[in-house]
Amino acid sequence: MENKNKKNNNLEKLFTLSEFRRELGIPLVLAKKLVVWGEVEAVRAIDGTLRITGSELSLAKELLQNPVRKVKYFFRALGPGLITGASDDDPSGIATYSSVGAKFGFFILWMAIWLLPIMLAIQEACARIGIVTNKGLAGVLQRHYRKRVVLAVVLLLIGANVINIGADIGAMAASLTMLLQINFYLAAIVFAVVSIVLELFVGYHFYVKILKWLSFSVLAYIVTGFIIHPDWRKIFDSAFVPHLKFTQEYVFAMIAVFGTTITPYLFFWQTSEEVEENKLEPKENRRNKTQEYLHSRVVRMRTDVGTGMVLANLVFFFIIITTAQVFFQNGITEIATAEQAAEALRPLAGDYAYLLFAFGIIGTGLLAVPVLAGSGAYALSEIFKWKEGLDRKFSQAKGFYLIIALSILFGLGLNLLDINPIVALYWSAFINGIIALPLLIVIMVVGNDKKIMGEETNPAWVKFFGWLSVVFMFFALLAFIGFHFFTS
Repeated sequence: MENKNKKNNNLEKLFTLSEFRRELGIPLVLAKKLVVWGEVEAVRAIDGTLRITGSELSLAKELLQNPVRKVKYFFRALGPGLITGASDDDPSGIATYSSVGAKFGFFILWMAIWLLPIMLAIQEACARIGIVTNKGLAGVLQRHYRKRVVLAVVLLLIGANVINIGADIGAMAASLTMLLQINFYLAAIVFAVVSIVLELFVGYHFYVKILKWLSFSVLAYIVTGFIIHPDWRKIFDSAFVPHLKFTQEYVFAMIAVFGTTITPYLFFWQTSEEVEENKLEPKENRRNKTQEYLHSRVVRMRTDVGTGMVLANLVFFFIIITTAQVFFQNGITEIATAEQAAEALRPLAGDYAYLLFAFGIIGTGLLAVPVLAGSGAYALSEIFKWKEGLDRKFSQAKGFYLIIALSILFGLGLNLLDINPIVALYWSAFINGIIALPLLIVIMVVGNDKKIMGEETNPAWVKFFGWLSVVFMFFALLAFIGFHFFTS
């Protein structure tokens, strides 16, 4: 009888979200989503916080007993951070990593390991700004710089994005021609039209679901890395100890890798998507931005961003491994096109690896092109005070969607002009690295400003790695300029 009463008392106990997620051993973001989806019932306490009963906790434990279902729920719960991370490994990023892997082998592999904490810090800083200010990065930048300066940076960003979009569309078209023997230009037009239609006419909530599932295509590069049986001892030796080469070509490659990994368009996209995510919160929460609410959003964002960045970095790591092993070790140090990179894997790693590579290019391209176009549209719309947001219809935000459509169409045009996509994207990655430096400084200044961020200023680890990225890029650019003048 005593045990029965103890069991009943436990079932009647009310758990906070934090206690609930600890009992289940799940991230806070998933705990909150289980309540939002209606899988778990919650009651609101007098202080306004959510409480879950012991009986609901027992039901949740039964629900998550199946590990496959648990993983499915976890990925369903993730949002902007996963999309941002997955889109970081777009065809232009893949080609940049492939180029430096083929050219320098494992000598560039250390950047994958050393850039991970910087990636996590920068994207968290951007996400925090979006959560707390409820404004995109361009809107926040206007507080620190004149409109003309911000407009110049945004136009430079859009220009680099258009080059990336063109390279991505070209890479997707080339991959599709290898799979279906379709005309290259027709394939490029199809991908451009599909990307525009997705952004203009598909609702934001459904659109996010599409992007999250497409992100799984980047796992193809990890599979390829295992198929080719690389020298793991040599890999781990190169991964943790930097192997520097003091040449202009190597420094250029470092800046390009930094620019395509810590890329400016992701700064703008991450911040704007956190604003979009804020719109999904109950109106009461958005009106009363209590410290507890903001802290809860930041904690959930950290799981989201961390998953996306780790995924992006893992793919980056395996692309370097694959290209260093397959190309560099076999004397192939130059890759002219993304098509050539995929074709080179057929005799060296088998048809299966070749198909994975081609499928990955198409999947990540479809994921990244809308993100590239959308990031520029968010930024420009904030400068000119246009209505913006993927949750709005075309008739409600014509300027916003027009920038998206024009960015994709101009990117398509680059392919019709027969511009070498690999050369274009390699230079765009380098330009992104240069643009990133002043933006990183502003992001860190804003993120540490208590007048703007209140109690949610950047934690110590974000400050350390954020400013470390500034120092790294500053000296890398100085080294490149020095090599340019002393060797020319």
